[in-house]
Amino acid sequence: MTTTQDFATYIAGLPRVLAGAAALLRDAEGRVLLVEPNYREGWGLPGGTIESDDGETPRQGACRETAEEIGLDVELGRLLAVDWVHGPGQPPLVAYLYDGGVLSDDELRSIRLQEEELLSWRLVPREEITDRLPGALGRRVLAALDVLAEGSGTAELENGNRVA
Repeated sequence: MTTTQDFATYIAGLPRVLAGAAALLRDAEGRVLLVEPNYREGWGLPGGTIESDDGETPRQGACRETAEEIGLDVELGRLLAVDWVHGPGQPPLVAYLYDGGVLSDDELRSIRLQEEELLSWRLVPREEITDRLPGALGRRVLAALDVLAEGSGTAELENGNRVA
């Protein structure tokens, strides 16, 4: 007979996977909105860790993080990419990337950065994405831009590379 304690022990012994979600926001020229965090080097997208222990879904996490980080309450479109990212010395990450749409000039002017986490933001053309976002994140953004351009389905990625 299995007890609640046995099940809790089983669950506690399962592998850990982190989950994150972000929004791909663009301007009318197709440039991608990037944010510069103050807690690590480099650039990123508005987004962050999904508070799954509290029941938050990936879509809810991307909306919450976008509102917190840049002060915009954006209605997200479809899921553009799901990426399984695994690197040495850290648990795997499942990263969800949603279409945040095209921001108007008024929305761009109304961006208010979360000062506790972010230093700045900028709009970056496609050809500069991998300069600002090296590795899996840069490849994930390019795959998402391709999904939008092609009108194709969600891109399944591993470390930023298409697998399906």
